[in-house]
Amino acid sequence: MQIPDTSSGPPADAGAATLRLIAIMAALRDPARGCPWDKEQSFATIAPYTIEEAYEVADAIARQDWPALKDELGDLLFQVVYYAQMGAEDGRFDFAAIATAIADKMVRRHPHVFGTESRADSDAQTHAWEAQKQAERAARAETGVLDGVPIALPALTRALKLTRRAARVGFDWPTPEAVLEKLAEETKELQDELVVGAPADRLADEIGDMLFVLANLARKLGLDPEACLRQANGKFERRFRAIERALASEGKSPSDATLDEMEALWAAAKRAEMR
Repeated sequence: MQIPDTSSGPPADAGAATLRLIAIMAALRDPARGCPWDKEQSFATIAPYTIEEAYEVADAIARQDWPALKDELGDLLFQVVYYAQMGAEDGRFDFAAIATAIADKMVRRHPHVFGTESRADSDAQTHAWEAQKQAERAARAETGVLDGVPIALPALTRALKLTRRAARVGFDWPTPEAVLEKLAEETKELQDELVVGAPADRLADEIGDMLFVLANLARKLGLDPEACLRQANGKFERRFRAIERALASEGKSPSDATLDEMEALWAAAKRAEMR
């Protein structure tokens, strides 16, 4: 199979580069001469890699590593090309059909740009966007308020989307303070279960309730709970690494230190970040 060469010389235009990538994918899946691993893959086996690549894109953005972001976006684009090739092999769809579908959807959802409608601000656009999506769900016979929220989403993100849907029909706490009261109630329930030595499944249920309420609280404050937790993870990692460095300067490791020593170093790392 002849693969267009856009690897050297002046940058290729997007069309030529895309055609080259599609041709490479077809060669990898070629029944006679393709890669054994690529030929064995299916939609189900590739899906986990797609999720992983999306997270790697988010990580590169969080680190503001722009060369890495270019590479990660390429990896993510390759996932789309992979699905397109498998879809073409099954006679379901190809890359052109995917691109056409998303282009049509964007035009349909932006009549204020591609049509004659006028929208005053981003809030008006958001309301119109949601109304359009609701109409599209209805056309797919998704009549329930929560229909169409993907099960495979990260749990905090899915909680955000579920509660956002419910809030549209008025099933919501009135204020963030009301959510905090619910969080206190759920915390008390967990404490009660701990007192009686409840089994793991009941503890998991109570912790799940607390996390769900926290996702609601983030939404009420206009925050993304997944992003909040990523930020907390990064903060923990930075401060713990500071503990490791401080101990290493004394010829020690965390396993050699007492909890009090590590707590003091944690407090020092926290103070250093707040300067």
